[in-house]
Amino acid sequence: MNWTFSVTPLPYGFVHFAILLGTVLAVVLSFIWMRRARERTLERVLFWLGVCMLVAEAWKQWFVMRYVYEAPSMWFFPWQLCSMAMYCSALVPFLKGRVREAVLVFLCTYSPVGAIFAMLFPQDMMRPQILLFVHSFLYHAVMLVEAAAALHLLRRSKKPRFLPALALFLCMAAVAEGINALSHWVFIRNIHYESNMFYITPFYPSTQPVFSAIAEHAGIGVEILAYLVSISLGAYLLYLLGTLWLRRKKRAQ
Repeated sequence: MNWTFSVTPLPYGFVHFAILLGTVLAVVLSFIWMRRARERTLERVLFWLGVCMLVAEAWKQWFVMRYVYEAPSMWFFPWQLCSMAMYCSALVPFLKGRVREAVLVFLCTYSPVGAIFAMLFPQDMMRPQILLFVHSFLYHAVMLVEAAAALHLLRRSKKPRFLPALALFLCMAAVAEGINALSHWVFIRNIHYESNMFYITPFYPSTQPVFSAIAEHAGIGVEILAYLVSISLGAYLLYLLGTLWLRRKKRAQ
């Protein structure tokens, strides 16, 4: 099962661009199909995609323990920003009211920001293990399909609000920081085995482009704040675009 590339694909190479093109095509086709899908159908799409992601995540945890790390590690712990999509999607059919709306807004704003960022800067996904490589890109592509389904489910909302999704994101980030602090203590300050959930560990500078430079010049605290604000601004921009599309959709109806 531990098949490896003879030459690991590089970021911005042919394989990477082919994956990006295929992802865009799949998301566009999914969005078009969902325009006529019923609400119950969209809920089922989200639920089963979430379940499949959870099963794939369980497989990934086994795989990395077996083939990537020789000792227990928290690096792949499933509480990154992109991990939130599988939990939220699987829960959507069971949620009601404002909680449901907050989760749907999160899925079509924060979730695609994480997916797009990961696919455009895929250094950590360019793994030599073929199955882990495929899992990483397929997972993030599915996140974008889920975002399309969540946006279509918001068609019946009078005016979806962004602030509850922001509050949900900040709660998730707070949990992530707690996990980072705990793993720092458990692994006795070993950067190779500690977690960096949401990429906001307070113990080491960010490995993300641009934000690593901010950490170097202004400190880790400023870098974390800039990172969280940047993600929220990106999510808010998607929220504005989404609400604009929803308004036009309602006028057309």
